[in-house]
Amino acid sequence: MKIRLFVIIGALSFLALSLLGDLAGGDWGRFGGGLSNLVVFFTESMWPPDWSVLEARTYPKCEARFEITCSIGFIGMVETLKIAFVSTILGFLGAILLSPLAARNLQSAWISIPVRIILSAVRSLPSLIWAILFVIVIGFGPLSGVLAMTFYTIGYLGKLQYETFEGMDSGPIEAGRAMGLSSRAIAANIVIPENSNHLLSQLIFMFEYNVRHGTVIGIVGAGGIGYHINNYLKFLQYDKVFALLILIFVVVILIDLISFFARSFVNEQGDVRRPTWMNMLLRKAEDQSSVETPE
Repeated sequence: MKIRLFVIIGALSFLALSLLGDLAGGDWGRFGGGLSNLVVFFTESMWPPDWSVLEARTYPKCEARFEITCSIGFIGMVETLKIAFVSTILGFLGAILLSPLAARNLQSAWISIPVRIILSAVRSLPSLIWAILFVIVIGFGPLSGVLAMTFYTIGYLGKLQYETFEGMDSGPIEAGRAMGLSSRAIAANIVIPENSNHLLSQLIFMFEYNVRHGTVIGIVGAGGIGYHINNYLKFLQYDKVFALLILIFVVVILIDLISFFARSFVNEQGDVRRPTWMNMLLRKAEDQSSVETPE
């Protein structure tokens, strides 16, 4: 088995390198001059970063206790976090309604396949493309960003969720069907509670993802800190752009650390004493079989 795995990885690596050589062509020689140009651009245009982006704006007048809360960097970053949070929650709710319909162990092929196609269609467009579409439809602003990332979150989380449902043990599902429960009741009372740890972990991961992409969709006018980055790029203020990029990097690192500790509270290994629906249903099925079977 290990030899077969190494052979497959080696073959795929060789194929990837071959395709890379075909795609790059004769462009490898550009790296030398490109790196030197990057160093010159960084030292002359981006360094040192202009931290005036964290100073209070002159208009409108700042009346807050801490002036940093009136700065471009703080306002843009907070708006990005708001967009990411709202779109993650709305997308999670939409996905949790559709994913049980896409799971093959819960629904027939006549239902699961069309729902899978819908989720794939929603997921096929990146959040940036969704943002462009919603900016065209409803105009600039954070609402376009919320709708764009909500749609993408539904498609992305929906796939993760129905694959999680299909990967669970069939014992609790069969026990629920033996008790006469409908597919909807099995999903709501057995499948979702049994996989709650995985669902919460996926929710946290999706929030991290949306925070990162929330900085990108703002470039097309969908709100957030990316909107301000785009404005500075138009006026060639690269030192301010670099300051905002550092701010984004710090916030993303903090979110990663917080999510790391948050995942430890929804880890199955850290919650072994919690009774699961699987154990409860299997125990009930065993009790019924022992009652029905004469000694």
